[in-house]
Amino acid sequence: MKKPEMDEREKKGGVTRRQLLKGAVTAGIVASAGTMALNLTKGEADAAEKKMLPKKWDETLDTVIIGSGFAGLAAAAEASKGGAKVVIFEKMPVYGGNSVINGGEYNSWDDELHLREKLKLGDDSVDLHTKDTIKGGDFYGSPELAKILTEGATPALNWMIDDGGLKLRDILNRTGGHTAYRTHTCVEGVGRGYTEALKKIAESRGTTMRLRTKVLWIWRADTNGPVLGLEVDEDGKKKNIKIKRALILASGGFSWDIKMRQEFNPSIVPEFNCTNHKGATGEMIRYAQAIGADALQLCFIQLYPYAEPEKGTLDSPAVYPFRGPGYGIVYVDKKGKRFVNELERRDVVSRAEIATGMKPTYSIFNEKMIPKMGTKEEVEKGMARGRFVKADSIADLAQKIGVPPEALVDTINKHNLYLKDKKDPEFNKAINDVMLPMEEGPFYAIAQWPAVHHCMGGLRINKMAQVIDIWGAPIPRLFAAGEVTGGIHGSNRLGGNATPDCVVFGRIAGTNAAKEKA
Repeated sequence: MKKPEMDEREKKGGVTRRQLLKGAVTAGIVASAGTMALNLTKGEADAAEKKMLPKKWDETLDTVIIGSGFAGLAAAAEASKGGAKVVIFEKMPVYGGNSVINGGEYNSWDDELHLREKLKLGDDSVDLHTKDTIKGGDFYGSPELAKILTEGATPALNWMIDDGGLKLRDILNRTGGHTAYRTHTCVEGVGRGYTEALKKIAESRGTTMRLRTKVLWIWRADTNGPVLGLEVDEDGKKKNIKIKRALILASGGFSWDIKMRQEFNPSIVPEFNCTNHKGATGEMIRYAQAIGADALQLCFIQLYPYAEPEKGTLDSPAVYPFRGPGYGIVYVDKKGKRFVNELERRDVVSRAEIATGMKPTYSIFNEKMIPKMGTKEEVEKGMARGRFVKADSIADLAQKIGVPPEALVDTINKHNLYLKDKKDPEFNKAINDVMLPMEEGPFYAIAQWPAVHHCMGGLRINKMAQVIDIWGAPIPRLFAAGEVTGGIHGSNRLGGNATPDCVVFGRIAGTNAAKEKA
């Protein structure tokens, strides 16, 4: 797509908004003479911070990836396979970002183990997964990108199993917003299972990683030219690094940048806890925008409704309420009453929790459901930390968590009847034969409350994972994948879709980056 031509007002010497924007990039036009770099941080040239292109580079690298989570590792693996010499920059002291601490869930309509068929959990397909993904985001997501995610999910999952040694639990869940049982869980029960598999593949192909390396700026000379390099702080020392082949952004979202959250979605108030690691601060989105990258849907920020209520952590127990709806788990408020269809999307459940006006809410399940959601060992460890509460009867459980016993007993009895009748007159939940009534104990409860979790908005990309500029053209040698991107999930991301999103588009970014001529 060509850059816009001058309109009539510009030709006659009048000043337009476009002229001001073009004025802001004048610095970039001069940059080829070795003076100023492209910087669109402000609307007018004289208001923008002056950034001088490096007179010399401290180091030259072939291909650089920012971020060491699912997307960055997948990109590194494929770029290395394609012949690129890849270095991953990670600003934190440990690798993995949010990916290491996520819930260990991965949506795919199939897998080489054929778990869905083995467990007799009905039908699924790429098309059904795509429809659920698009509908789950209120049709704001790109159908083209959503289809790429769902089509690539199964091959990527099998790739991690075959080449990375990933192991899956012998379970499959139907989670909120999904119409099929497609949510896989790695044996570790946390995202580390996938990151270790991806790291193994990437390192076996020659990828290296530098921790404590924070990006301070992206160097680009003008609005038509490629990305040139980076300014970084490497363990306290500033360096300018030239990039010969490509730069891939896989730096995640901005859930911990409270100011940025407030700018785009004031309803995500500072008082909300956050499930993310502290490095999820979004500066790479702003740096990319400063060199002309387009961003979209930054107001779409997801709350995770099942986080630990006091600190907002996404620990192993906090994933059980997410895994449980397909097997009959029940959500209740402090009055012991259901308040939402348990199969609803995360945003719907979060709003319903907040609307109760009573923190926290609880998930209720029984012993028979545990093998469907996780392991007895996980539950016992969670009980030792006070996360799960156990009792032999529903009435005793109610007393332990401080809700009216009569109300909770009535709620569970009614829900058992709904499962038998295959009809939920209260919330119209779709009921099937896989769901288990809670007729026998022991019974368990876990407290839950919404916390900031995922940013659906971010940098605009195309099907090749190229970053698109504000005029609709790809920025040469710049790619992105994962939560740093936007436009795939729409207004709400279905749980379990983040990992395949990152891995699938990470693979695409890495493959295409390696095709760039050094």
